[in-house]
Amino acid sequence: MNRFSKWRGHPWLALAVRVYLAGVFLFACVHKIANPSEFAMDIATYDILPLVLINPMAICLPWVELGAGILLLIGYRSKGAALAIAGMMFMFLVAIILALSKDIEMSCGCFASQAMESDPIGTWTVFRDSSWLLMAVYVIILDRHPMGIETWMNARRS
Repeated sequence: MNRFSKWRGHPWLALAVRVYLAGVFLFACVHKIANPSEFAMDIATYDILPLVLINPMAICLPWVELGAGILLLIGYRSKGAALAIAGMMFMFLVAIILALSKDIEMSCGCFASQAMESDPIGTWTVFRDSSWLLMAVYVIILDRHPMGIETWMNARRS
């Protein structure tokens, strides 16, 4: 493991992972920001949150996704952004697994409010979200010197 953690390719691999995750979250937030009422319906369908929290979550969560996506993309506070994404992915996984355990047939609501037939939650959704969680953890643990604006700013100060 020690040899793996010292591998010189981590900055490049982490950059690719960060750009990919940023793209996922930036793409995911667009519809949610534009249509918070539809996203609120998606959240309500999971039947986890109290009704009083559904609208605030539908309004705030997409903006957190946007902020984390931008920070990952530009390489500023990457670990914090990856931590936020890991937290969201964990929360999304718990919600999906709970919905599956209750046999709720529904759309994921991840990228747009769609009919259940076109984007149903299932094992694939759990696998996909788990892989994104692992990518965020990779950035947190192994992206020690992220390529991006923060590294560039620190080099200019030196």
